[in-house]
Amino acid sequence: MTTAAKNLSAISRLFSSTVFRELAEKGRSPLFARLLTDSGLMDSQLAVGTVGAIFDSAFAALRKAGGRDEYVYKSALTHNILLGRHSLSTASLLTEFRAGLCKADVAILNGTSTVYEIKSERDTLSRLENQVQNYRKVFAKIYIVVAEPFIDKVLEMTDIDVGVMCLARWNRVNTVREAIDRADAVCPTTIFDSLRLDEAILILESFGVKIPELPNTKIREALKQQFVLLPPRFVHDEMVRVLKRTRSLASLRGLVDQLPHSLKTAALSTTLRLKDHQRLLTTLNTPTHKAMEWAI
Repeated sequence: MTTAAKNLSAISRLFSSTVFRELAEKGRSPLFARLLTDSGLMDSQLAVGTVGAIFDSAFAALRKAGGRDEYVYKSALTHNILLGRHSLSTASLLTEFRAGLCKADVAILNGTSTVYEIKSERDTLSRLENQVQNYRKVFAKIYIVVAEPFIDKVLEMTDIDVGVMCLARWNRVNTVREAIDRADAVCPTTIFDSLRLDEAILILESFGVKIPELPNTKIREALKQQFVLLPPRFVHDEMVRVLKRTRSLASLRGLVDQLPHSLKTAALSTTLRLKDHQRLLTTLNTPTHKAMEWAI
């Protein structure tokens, strides 16, 4: 691996959930200190700054065309769509959400469900057709968010109801082709497998289904048999209604407002305890030279 590639890999890993969670739960992250050393970012100016400033500098390096990774794309979607068109009070963000045999990069729930599959400069399109097939079973609208070199190929590979977006700059997402809402084509069985048990129960109860009293080893299969009888569009619409409540991010508004721009997406896609929020904010104000001691 070249030095440049090693630096880029370290910068990408700075935004991992492991680093973010360590900073919040422990108030320090040895991994952060090691990755910072490997990133090639340290200079005299950053050395007198803070951990939060390091993240902004790392993000600035990461978002340059040719090196943009999945986190840059997720950040653009978060700021343009979730926080730009909607809000944490009216919409929910799901990351790595199970959809059949795949996990969705990003899904946003507002009045409907929209999944965003990211194909960055570092990706290939080898799994795209299978991913689209699985996403159709769970989400009403599908967008493929691509680097510019992939636009023509993705338009050719996908049906006309699949939307295509392009990350033109690090912070601007352009729509190349609009997605068509196909909530009537979802698969209730696949949606059931994506949900927690309590979420599935809420959907069944809204349809008037009586929940049987069964042991935990048998209840899920019994509920699944009831779930598959429900109309697809009803299941979809109730999934959106229920998940907007059970997966709500409204409690994170105070934290997100205080975080550096580069870390807002990390906060929305990493589960943190409420009691760790203030520790995270305090840790981000740690002087860089102190943070480097975490590696010892």
